[in-house]
Amino acid sequence: NQIQTKKPAMIRGVAIAVMSVTLASVSAASIHTSHNSCVLRLKGGSTWSETASVRKLREIAKSPFDLTAVNAVSPERIAKMQTSSCGLKLLYGTERVCPDTLAALADLAKERGALAKMKEMQDGEVVNKIEGYECENRRVLHTAMRDVFDSPNQTPAAKEAADQEKVELAKLKEWCAKLDKDKTFTDLLLIGIGGSDLGPRALYLALQGYKKEGRRVHIVSNVDPDDAAGVLRGIPDLSKTVVLVVSKSGGTLETLTNELLVRDAFTKAGLEPKKHFACVTGKGSPMDNPSEYLASFYMYDYIGGRFSATSMVGGPMLAFGLGYDTFEQLLRGAHDMDKVALNPDPVANMPLLLALLGIWNRNFLGLPTLAVLPYSQALLRFTAHLQQLDMESNGKHVDRDGRFVEHATGPIIWGEPGTNGQHSFYQLIHQGTDVIPCEFIGFTECQLGQDMSVKGTTSQQKLVSNLLAQSLAMATGTMSANPNKCFDGNRPNLAILAKRLDPYTLGALLALYEHKVAFQGFIWGINSFDQEGVQLGKVLATRFLDLFKKVNGGEKVAPADPLAAILNEMP
Repeated sequence: NQIQTKKPAMIRGVAIAVMSVTLASVSAASIHTSHNSCVLRLKGGSTWSETASVRKLREIAKSPFDLTAVNAVSPERIAKMQTSSCGLKLLYGTERVCPDTLAALADLAKERGALAKMKEMQDGEVVNKIEGYECENRRVLHTAMRDVFDSPNQTPAAKEAADQEKVELAKLKEWCAKLDKDKTFTDLLLIGIGGSDLGPRALYLALQGYKKEGRRVHIVSNVDPDDAAGVLRGIPDLSKTVVLVVSKSGGTLETLTNELLVRDAFTKAGLEPKKHFACVTGKGSPMDNPSEYLASFYMYDYIGGRFSATSMVGGPMLAFGLGYDTFEQLLRGAHDMDKVALNPDPVANMPLLLALLGIWNRNFLGLPTLAVLPYSQALLRFTAHLQQLDMESNGKHVDRDGRFVEHATGPIIWGEPGTNGQHSFYQLIHQGTDVIPCEFIGFTECQLGQDMSVKGTTSQQKLVSNLLAQSLAMATGTMSANPNKCFDGNRPNLAILAKRLDPYTLGALLALYEHKVAFQGFIWGINSFDQEGVQLGKVLATRFLDLFKKVNGGEKVAPADPLAAILNEMP
């Protein structure tokens, strides 16, 4: 059980008071201090364990539904515990939940105002903030980037954002038409990192069955020079390549470094970079410069990197490689799932239900990781995108009021496609000493249409059979007189199924997970839309770079502090 027991009222009161008094007046028992007496952590303050639904769920968790009992996973249970939206079907009869669990989880969502907060987000209220502390203090409007179809949101902030995106989409459509007409470029090289890479890359790889004939996309993300060099070597003809540089600020060090490296390659090939480089950036940023880029597409500060795949961050690359119409269908699938996320019925609201099942496993069954297992090779990098989406969003230890939380927040996300993973880590999932919840993703039909029957079944049927078998085996287990052949079962899991991985379905799947993450953050009371956790490493990396500059200038760096000492240990 990951929820700490409720503190006595007097201690809790002291902890809350800590937030408004000076360090000198804080009881030593209420804080931890470092060697230089700076406050590291303020105890208490969170109200999670004080809610009625949490107390109810903690009681249920003492004896959760037993999936290994005779006829526990029955046809009736499977038929009842499912919901469908946007061509996706969620089967959750293999989770350790019963009607009482689901009712208490629904109460938790209501107590924490999850639906109201989702509406505030989609309406353009400022939800990226920590009350009373320096923070980004921004709107979060990735949903507006696909709210470009019928009956758009009419709240002023959301409408303004959607109208801005319509302008960018019109520019993109015109740019794609020009490329199709001129046939100047066959290859696109994307330079970006983090959300500018992971999401767009995952979506592009997932839709290879819709790849535009004669087009290839390449991606450079890592500042490792071997990444850029290797990608450049794989481009057949630089003269027929357009480079798309993605940076909201126009100053991301890794992206700037890779851009200059690639520009140098074009110059050495006798090509003029201005005729080959386009950008996606913030309006007015240093990169918003027509003298350096043949085209510019805009992104705005209300779009977080990990939520940006359906904005102009992903748009030009996906439209180039897959076609503009394909990108538009992706947007439509995501948009339709955005609407589902506003459904007040927690069972019909698939993103909310997925979030609540995850909270049950994380906070009440005490399970710290989640394996996302797509039974589709096309989703090879989808879990990597979900790692950033989930762990950067909900890997937080402070609530929206600046208080350190007393409950577990985001889980560790990992996974690989099936059936490959079955021959790698499933042994531990089935018989290891840690219980690992799993989310399977699968499709009835293959995407490319190239399949055949071998020994009476197609390859796709073999793939799906393995998915369903693993789901049931994890849930029900089996006993044997041979202890080495015992499977304990009660490994909670669910399956997200669809007929085929097409652009609309992929858009809906993407938005499903985006909203799952947001709902969990709302319920945990944390800010899912900033990423302060990446800043300290950046600061220290800059200090190391300053030391490298001294070394490059011929100066000897004495090991006078930990940074210099570590640097001196480099071979």
